[in-house]
Amino acid sequence: MLLIRNIALLQTPVGSTSQRGAAQGKNRRYHNASVLVDGGIIRAVGEDGAVPACPSGTEEFDAGGAFATPGWVDAHTHLVFGGWRQHEIPLKLKGAGYLEILQSGGGILDTVRRTRALSEDELFSRASAFLNEQLYLGVTTAEIKSGYGLDLENELKQLRVIRRLNREHAMDVVPTCMAAHAVPPEFAGRADDYVDCVCNEILPRVAEERLAQFCDVFCETGVFSVAQSRRILETARSLGLGRKIHADEIDSLGGAQLAGEVCAVSAEHLIATSDAGICALANGGVTACLLPQTSLYLNKPYARAREMIAAQVPVAIASDFNPGSSPSLNLQFSATLAYLRYRMTPEEILTAVTLNAACAIGLGERIGSVEAGKQADLTLWNADGMELLCYRMGSNLVKAVVKRGTVVVS
Repeated sequence: MLLIRNIALLQTPVGSTSQRGAAQGKNRRYHNASVLVDGGIIRAVGEDGAVPACPSGTEEFDAGGAFATPGWVDAHTHLVFGGWRQHEIPLKLKGAGYLEILQSGGGILDTVRRTRALSEDELFSRASAFLNEQLYLGVTTAEIKSGYGLDLENELKQLRVIRRLNREHAMDVVPTCMAAHAVPPEFAGRADDYVDCVCNEILPRVAEERLAQFCDVFCETGVFSVAQSRRILETARSLGLGRKIHADEIDSLGGAQLAGEVCAVSAEHLIATSDAGICALANGGVTACLLPQTSLYLNKPYARAREMIAAQVPVAIASDFNPGSSPSLNLQFSATLAYLRYRMTPEEILTAVTLNAACAIGLGERIGSVEAGKQADLTLWNADGMELLCYRMGSNLVKAVVKRGTVVVS
């Protein structure tokens, strides 16, 4: 057993389902708190100086008056990849757009070439280092998408690396197959044929080998149409995979409406989502996974988080860590941007990076809040509350991290 004591303030959302509307801004606060952990599971939470009863010999960890939250959850990353894309910055400074670079053979396709060239061991080593960095920034669980293979061999390679990361790294990792991230060079001008490949070859093998929990698709101008995306997501549904969608990042094509139609667990980006799209997300029970660092890096507008919350759409916040449009895995920075640009409250942001993020990757019953029966994932902060975390842009305020009841960062 482990007793974490001397927590000045413990703040957490409550429940196992996505919180929406006014409920997203409601957190439970425990003052002068302690948390008792047994077998990696939270057994009791004490407050006002009361310590849960525990047997003699229980290990103790002194939080030293820290602020505590659930371990943060990054619900959208592209963390397994080869190379970087710093050479694209001069093009962007001259006015080249994201889709223009992609259509010229750069962007995602540049990373595909570099990822295909690396072995599983090389990709694993790079990705492990990224996860270590995330852990030291207070993140205890991450979703990782494939999508830099874009053929059967290399998509399976990426997903096997992700499975190995989940087995060997301290963090929990949730795998998503995103073979429909772009049309690969060998299918240039034949997007429908590549969709056939995804539906008839890649997704069935992924499901057969149980390499992914979700399927994602980039529904966007110049990538995959709504009709093509629907086919991919319906195929995923038939194979038992959960549905996600990159929707309305550049243009409002109807990706958010499709997310509601197929009952996707989450829709990602949503920068250009229309009123009808927001309504579809609410009606479909879809979590909006918003990525403010991408808006910053691409110099794009910010998603309409306040309208989404008002419309009863649950909002999660993630990093979108990738080598092109968000080369930062600092979820604390995403929280600051959500505060300043989305105009979300600190309470709403905490829910967005814990419980709602956990629900967006199918783990709401296990993680995302500090409650008896949940996995003992906590982040302790050198702060007096969420307001300071959202305010202190660019500083890592982590004091300690507890994963499954073990102190892994201190």
